[in-house]
Amino acid sequence: MGAQIINGKLISDTIREEVKAEAAKLQQQGIVPGLAVVLVGEDPASKVYVGSKEKACQQLGFYSEVHRLGADTSEEQLLALINKLNEQATINGILVQLPLPKHINEKAVIDAIRVDKDVDGFHPESVGNLVIGDDSLLPCTPAGVIELIKRTGTDISGKHAVVIGRSNIVGKPVAMLLLRENATVSICHSRTANLKELASQADIVVAAIGKPNAIDRSYIKPGAVVIDVGINRLPDGKLVGDVHYEDCLETAGAITPVPGGVGPMTITMLMQNTLKAAKKAHGLSV
Repeated sequence: MGAQIINGKLISDTIREEVKAEAAKLQQQGIVPGLAVVLVGEDPASKVYVGSKEKACQQLGFYSEVHRLGADTSEEQLLALINKLNEQATINGILVQLPLPKHINEKAVIDAIRVDKDVDGFHPESVGNLVIGDDSLLPCTPAGVIELIKRTGTDISGKHAVVIGRSNIVGKPVAMLLLRENATVSICHSRTANLKELASQADIVVAAIGKPNAIDRSYIKPGAVVIDVGINRLPDGKLVGDVHYEDCLETAGAITPVPGGVGPMTITMLMQNTLKAAKKAHGLSV
């Protein structure tokens, strides 16, 4: 029997309907969640992502601002814009699209965003709150991963989860969120000597290493939940994940496809964070 296919698009659409319904209730109170997205330069992938975020705001009835800045924008100019958005009452969430041009210090930009408007969840204070278990706006892709696991009907508590990848954007925060859900977590990476041995013991595998088809069925315990965060374009133009999907399909208990798995969840969780930030800004419970 093949694995349950975790339909990220379907789950994402369900959450968006929940967010849209909540946003409509807020609007009856005169509150419109507002998101500002800042794009510096002409990175093609970034332009697509920014367009998708703008479209999502329109669909959910959010107020949206997109600031498209030239690649020659100075760090001082960008920080001045962030400072302005920090003070702007109609904006509840600020997202600066990464990567930034090389002459701009990424950390300085992330640090400049006010914590209560940090809908990416990258600010050091947001990360600190995540680690100690305090309330915070959670990084979007890791939060989406947890939602996907839960909505398969999997109880994370007591499970052994292996996270393959240790980036600040996915690997580390998803490990913290799995710990929060009472999983026993192993973080593996390129220097892990016995990666296959560890992964093949896991009830949950989260792959986020950026290597196409790197994880085959020999890494997967029969019946495990496999979440593939990777998105890689092969020379023939095909999009694939870090997990060899076809190879793992018969071994896994549940698995995300690429595309159509984790991808749709990221922007949806961003919208959920913006809604949460708007509610908190107006003293409402979240």
